[in-house]
Amino acid sequence: MAQGVCVVQEEKTVSAAPKLAQRVIKKYPNRRLYDTDTSAYITLAEVKQLVMEHQNLVVRDAKTGEDITRSILLQIILEEEAGGAPLFTEAVLSNIIRVYGHAMQGFMGSYLEKNVQLFTDMQTKLAEQSQSITPEIWAQFMSAQSPMMQGLMGNYAEQSRSMFTQMQEKMQQQTEQMLGVLGLKR
Repeated sequence: MAQGVCVVQEEKTVSAAPKLAQRVIKKYPNRRLYDTDTSAYITLAEVKQLVMEHQNLVVRDAKTGEDITRSILLQIILEEEAGGAPLFTEAVLSNIIRVYGHAMQGFMGSYLEKNVQLFTDMQTKLAEQSQSITPEIWAQFMSAQSPMMQGLMGNYAEQSRSMFTQMQEKMQQQTEQMLGVLGLKR
């Protein structure tokens, strides 16, 4: 009887593992990417496809084991920016570069992350709602006067404004703390 319980517990552990597991991609010195799940070499385009499919993945240097996922994701973005219609203008890229090393770097990262998530959520809602909409209703919906569009954009603008206000407050707190340390209180 005890053996039966043990087997059931082992089965539960095995079945739960795939849900939590990350897909491991190894990058070799010859720049080749190896997918350990499929035991095959894959391209950067295939890594992009895994990201598009919301696969939980990590890219590791095959020699050192170092996590280089960010580097690979940035490489995908670089390739996307080089082709077709870029997402970032030169002004945006310049401003992002200027934030590095600045006291606001940490806030800017979370601000951008939250805004991109808000935009993605809004896009998902639009896609879900648009499946049953005729072209005429869609054209009306997309007009600036549409109450539904105003509501969605108003919601996005309000959340973005709220995050910006929080960022300003944190910056003010940091400035006051820094001035206090220097003995220059307001």
